[in-house]
Amino acid sequence: MKILYAIQATGNGHLSRARAIIPLLKNYGQTDLLLSGSQAEIKLDYPVKYRLNGLSFTFGKTGGIDLWNTYGEASILRLIQEYESVDIANYDLIINDFEPISAWAAQLKNIPCISLSHQAALLEPAVPLAKDSDTIGRFVLRNYAPGHERIGFHFESYSPKILTPVIRPEIRCKTPKNSSHYTVYLPAWDAFELAEKLSELKGVKWQIFSKSGQYGSYNKHITIHPINSDSFSESVLNSAGVLCGAGFETPAEALFLGKKLLVVPMKNQYEQQCNALALKNLGVPVIKNLKPKQFQKIKTWIDTENAIQLNYPDNRTDALDLVFEKYQNLIKSGKHLEKKFLYPLLRKRKLA
Repeated sequence: MKILYAIQATGNGHLSRARAIIPLLKNYGQTDLLLSGSQAEIKLDYPVKYRLNGLSFTFGKTGGIDLWNTYGEASILRLIQEYESVDIANYDLIINDFEPISAWAAQLKNIPCISLSHQAALLEPAVPLAKDSDTIGRFVLRNYAPGHERIGFHFESYSPKILTPVIRPEIRCKTPKNSSHYTVYLPAWDAFELAEKLSELKGVKWQIFSKSGQYGSYNKHITIHPINSDSFSESVLNSAGVLCGAGFETPAEALFLGKKLLVVPMKNQYEQQCNALALKNLGVPVIKNLKPKQFQKIKTWIDTENAIQLNYPDNRTDALDLVFEKYQNLIKSGKHLEKKFLYPLLRKRKLA
């Protein structure tokens, strides 16, 4: 059996999960890897057959997505060329972690495609959604990387199609400590602006992880570090708490380790708004931004012992067994041969 595991490389969470899944996935069949996106710092320790630019969202410097740069870096011609470069018909199954090129290629070529991602969970009815429903955001989630079936990961198992987070073995086997510093990962903020803001909280030690390329000591209490898997993991393991965006992997690992957690959802990012609501329901404090009026909430968080610990089981084998169960059902039902309303339109444009 030939499997293509396609992974979104915008941000580090997808790759962190992939690093834990790939060793087990290889037991199910011959597996090739595809990565697309340009915002990740974590490297895979496995050969990648297809490395694409894909369709990435570019982080800004003030807490949100840089829509202008995101639009500017998109190229229809390049996406078509990348689509044509992937021999999708050579595979029996596409396992897709929110990667658009392979997902749409699978739809157009009638190859079974199963979404295995956190984003897949947000399409399930039982999941808490942001109060102000974002129609465009939900449309993007549903159509950005469509699958014939989906299995999601979330902070809680809200339905049979949703599993709890995959915690990396290198995190699962470690014993957390408290070295009195706080780990910060807010990639949509400029690191030096973050340092300036956090310096208002006197005497608190912060380790800021950044994509800026400029690292070192901001002052005796604040240091700025490059993102890589090992140094970031060590910082979280030994931290007094974690201040981060409302993504998925980092909050999930903080919850597993029993670290104090405070999240700042990215502006105009539907997925993070939904995650923030789910975390708030678990008792995790959420702040809207880093404006001065929010700093009393940060100080209260620092001064309060309000850590939550969730003992997430190692569910990687369960997830993959479910993937292949759904694959067999797809083959029997022929559901992957059905055409959706957008696909004939795309075929007329000679993308298939």
